[in-house]
Amino acid sequence: MAIDPKNRSFLTRFAWLSIGAAVLTITLKSIAYLLTGSVGLLSDALESVVNLVGALMALAMLTIAARPADEDHTYGHGKAEYFSSGVEGTLILIAALSIIVAAIPRLITPKPLEQVGLGLGVSVGAALVNLIVALILMRASKRYQSITLEANAHHLITDVWTSAGVLAGVGLVVITGWERLDPVVAFIVAANIIWSGFRIVKMSALGLMDTALSVEEQNLVQKMLEPYTQNGVEFHALRTRQSGARQFVSLHVIVPGRWTVQRGHRLLENIEADIRRALPKVTVFTHLESLNDPASWDDTNLDRTETPPSDQVTHQSRK
Repeated sequence: MAIDPKNRSFLTRFAWLSIGAAVLTITLKSIAYLLTGSVGLLSDALESVVNLVGALMALAMLTIAARPADEDHTYGHGKAEYFSSGVEGTLILIAALSIIVAAIPRLITPKPLEQVGLGLGVSVGAALVNLIVALILMRASKRYQSITLEANAHHLITDVWTSAGVLAGVGLVVITGWERLDPVVAFIVAANIIWSGFRIVKMSALGLMDTALSVEEQNLVQKMLEPYTQNGVEFHALRTRQSGARQFVSLHVIVPGRWTVQRGHRLLENIEADIRRALPKVTVFTHLESLNDPASWDDTNLDRTETPPSDQVTHQSRK
């Protein structure tokens, strides 16, 4: 399927897949907990409840992000995905705290486990469901550049590791007879979940703050500009940012003052086309300036805060 940054409504089908998996695993893990009485399996079930809430949030935000640009959102709605991943990361942290709260009483007063074999079998089935769905979501997130699907996939992978840890802990309880291993494993699982949640929240915050493109992508842009500099063209004020699946690049192109408007415009069209070939999802903004105008060098910094003299303002308004 071709990547279309203007029509991404099809991504919601992955959210529905995640919702279905969450409902199924909640059911399976709850049965496993009821069969065994393991607080570790209870913690696993609680995380799957968070998975369901996160998947519902992902569905809502992917629906919003797929909306086309409008008068109030001229750059589109792609940043809605960062809200989804941020909420999901926060929910992961809440799940970790819930696990700790549930494990503390069991550490103080351990209880024997029951029907361990059947309970573990059910839990293994739930873990396999999460693993398959996580791999599907991770592949889709990379193909379609969706931070929402990536966060959801990481969450499910965390759930798989949680299940693996819980299963190992319950198995050790059966082998050693030391019942306090069950809540100890739950604490270890909670620590791992906290780390995963922190990473997702950090990634979402960086996206909302208009983080620049990766160094590799910025180098691609610079490489596209190099041939032009050999013909007397200069560049400055290069800025990049990532917004969901969309990328933005803006730069000032400085040419000899004797050039005609037509020649300058043709150059800008060629530059923008070259950058789009290097980064297919990018939106490029260019600004033409003259090598012979001192005002062209007033905005070499990232922010141009000073106000040009009134005669320059009049001159620029006539460009």
